[in-house]
Amino acid sequence: MAAAMAGTDGPVTIGVDIGGTKIAAALVGVDGAVGPLRRVPTPAAEGAAAVLAAAIDLARQVGRDAAGTPVACGVGTAGAVDPAGRVTHATDTLPGWRGTDVRAAFTAALGLPVVVCNDVHAMAAGEAWCGAAADARDALVVAAGTGIGGAIVVGGEVLVGRHGFAGSVGHLPAARHLGRRCGCGAVDHVEAYAAGPAIAAEYAARTGRGAAPPLEEVAAAAAGGDPVAVEVTELAAQVLGAGLATAANLLDPEVVVLGGGVVGLGDRFVAGVRAALHAAALPGIDRLPVRTARLGNAAVLAGAALLAGRVLTGRISAGRISAGRGR
Repeated sequence: MAAAMAGTDGPVTIGVDIGGTKIAAALVGVDGAVGPLRRVPTPAAEGAAAVLAAAIDLARQVGRDAAGTPVACGVGTAGAVDPAGRVTHATDTLPGWRGTDVRAAFTAALGLPVVVCNDVHAMAAGEAWCGAAADARDALVVAAGTGIGGAIVVGGEVLVGRHGFAGSVGHLPAARHLGRRCGCGAVDHVEAYAAGPAIAAEYAARTGRGAAPPLEEVAAAAAGGDPVAVEVTELAAQVLGAGLATAANLLDPEVVVLGGGVVGLGDRFVAGVRAALHAAALPGIDRLPVRTARLGNAAVLAGAALLAGRVLTGRISAGRISAGRGR
């Protein structure tokens, strides 16, 4: 029996978001309506098996919340993912995650059709279908959190790329050359300056603290006028904005959608990203709208669930992401 969820008509799908610091899951309706979220910390230090087990357990809990049987499960995960649902590349944020067959594990555990994709590609699908880019044909969607990922929407479709890396704006060269190591191992990528852990680490270094504080503490300090917190926030915004200008000059999208935990730094950060992007953009692109993600913390799991539903109904193949309405 297809499950029904309050506030939405028709069947529901389990949506799962596997990130570097947290795992989230919820029921998602065919209209994108998201039920109550369940969250657990990602046991990254315990290895890939522990992360997979935690994610599957959360999906099971969410499935039990349904009035009936969910029709499918969509998983958005950190790392590059091949069409079969296996992780082909991952940074040190999730040690040992590379090579994990996420789809096979979820399918065996849940007994449901499962679709797995990169988390930011899933976020882009959600934002293109029922979020901040729903009125745009082409968009650049960016998630700034534990790492920085991106996705390209063209004609209503999320471009995955041959190796699953399309839209990886976090690994563009940064407009700073201070020798900072990125999570991928390279030096002076955008992610090394503008990801949440990088911002917190810079704040700790400048204030002489031994350990990096939670990003929320940096945000609160910046909001309170702490000059060091303001400086590190502005630096991150400038580097990210300049990187997005490079991508925007190449792609010429209709809109940039900015999401992820780093957006929690507040209006100062978002305004700084927008200003830096416009300052380095070509004519016309220097007026490009920069919007915050409308689906918030649910963007990844909502997009993954919507994609799973579309594959189940035969609207797209499992190896292709068609997220938006297009024109």
